[in-house]
Amino acid sequence: MSFDGVFTHAMVNELRASLLSGRISKIHQPYENEVVLVIRSQGKNHRLLLSAHPSYARIQLTEIAYQNPDTPPNFVMMLRKHLEGAILEDILQIENDRVVHFTFTKRNELGDLQDIELIVELMGRHSTIVLLNSQTGKILDAIKHVGHSQNTYRSILPGSEYVTPPKQDQKNPFNVTKENVFHVLSTAEEMTGNYLQQRFQGLGRDTADELAYRLNKQPNRKMDVWQSFWQDLTDQIQPTLGIKNNKEFFAPLLFKTFSEPVSYPSLSLLLDAYYGEKAEKDRVKQLGNELIKRVENEIKRNQTKLAKRQKTLKDSENAEEFRRDGELLTTFMTQVPRGAEEVELPNYYEEDKLIKIRLNPALTPNQNAQKYFQRYQKLKNAVKLIYKQIDEAKEELAYLESILAQLEIAGPMDIEVIKEELVASGYLKKKKTKKNRKQAPSQPETFYASDGTQILVGKNNLQNDQLTLRKARKTDIWLHAKNIPGSHVVIKDETPSDETLLEAAELAAYFSKFRHSAQVPVDYVAVKYVHKPNGAKPGFVIYENQKTLYVTPEEQTIETLKKSPGN
Repeated sequence: MSFDGVFTHAMVNELRASLLSGRISKIHQPYENEVVLVIRSQGKNHRLLLSAHPSYARIQLTEIAYQNPDTPPNFVMMLRKHLEGAILEDILQIENDRVVHFTFTKRNELGDLQDIELIVELMGRHSTIVLLNSQTGKILDAIKHVGHSQNTYRSILPGSEYVTPPKQDQKNPFNVTKENVFHVLSTAEEMTGNYLQQRFQGLGRDTADELAYRLNKQPNRKMDVWQSFWQDLTDQIQPTLGIKNNKEFFAPLLFKTFSEPVSYPSLSLLLDAYYGEKAEKDRVKQLGNELIKRVENEIKRNQTKLAKRQKTLKDSENAEEFRRDGELLTTFMTQVPRGAEEVELPNYYEEDKLIKIRLNPALTPNQNAQKYFQRYQKLKNAVKLIYKQIDEAKEELAYLESILAQLEIAGPMDIEVIKEELVASGYLKKKKTKKNRKQAPSQPETFYASDGTQILVGKNNLQNDQLTLRKARKTDIWLHAKNIPGSHVVIKDETPSDETLLEAAELAAYFSKFRHSAQVPVDYVAVKYVHKPNGAKPGFVIYENQKTLYVTPEEQTIETLKKSPGN
């Protein structure tokens, strides 16, 4: 289901019950299109997420962690100026549209009460968040600036007058008269979701199809079905995740068109479950795009370097031919005409068989001979280093590909950790930070097996080295996806149970490039058999005496292992 007007109605009711009269204590803008307001209400802090994401626009309370940027964006600075310490007076949905007004009061510098509105418009790629002065009707700022050249209907710019989105002609299903409903339902030639969408406001296709399905199931009780549906959306919501047409959908009620329904205690927890991974991947893409581009450029550069070195190695196979041609030119110098592009000379290495030698017509015969000797010597010198350089280029490529694999499986909180590694490895310059703001190195993530055994997982190559080479005991068990870029995993036990071993193997498979594959091979061995070659890149180790398990990583299992022992 999309976040339509019906879901907006239910969410506004949920937020009103939790947040009204609450005070804003903190404001963050962790991502380009999303704002988080920390509101103290009813004795606890609530994190209100307002998202103007083009694909995942929504409002909800969230329990998902987020990473704040080092430098706060201009929009969040404006929000802090006008809303920090403000009291949330009301949350109002406009008709049954996807437009929600959050009304706040706050005293200004003179002590006078000010009414400030935060308007969230959930309209796909046109979604936005607008900070509005209620008294003047002027826009103070917006998360996305839209000029007249982009939208002739209205501008969304600081100082502009706020113009509401175009109104719809359809009826609001929550307050439409019974006479109107009866007329619409009784005159339908065919009751379909599309028919209902054309006549009632705020119905997404999934909601409309569900309502049409219920009406068609009881054609003689349409008015009862209609009233029951809308009454439940106000009084008896059942946040549900379900499958329909092989796709996952969310709804505020238990839709009868769903299979495999899963219920949640609140709409916000439902959205965390539905959007968590989807939005996280998008955030990683957004936050990690610069890193991905940098790493991909480094990979291309090293691929070019490797290709050149392999060509030099291939050319070195012809080095003796350059020496031969130089010697023949020197021996038969008097037979070499000036200005010629080639010459035929007897090759005394092959019973004086004639051989053609290419010449540079701009050079003298002697200079041509010296040129061949120089090429011979250059290749002979190069071949001494070329094997080492090829190995170095291959190692660097493998390292960069491991970084790229980590970015593919990273969460938003992992991006800074990977950036930290790229800085340490010299691929990125270290940004200057304020004095007295020393950041401790990131630590491997802790998981717990079913029996409570601690399992540690490195989330980048620096963590992998720290975990395997310094933190782990020699008798601990070390795991890694076989021949696949991924995390180092350590079981803090020298004799783990078979179940713990399998759970750790599943972690190693999940935090690897093949996390979505079935039957991922995972090697395991005591830490004492794992070694790091001198001068090897971060995260690179060699090991022996290993055994191999085959596992299929399941996200549900990983979530279970994240819980502390005894939970």
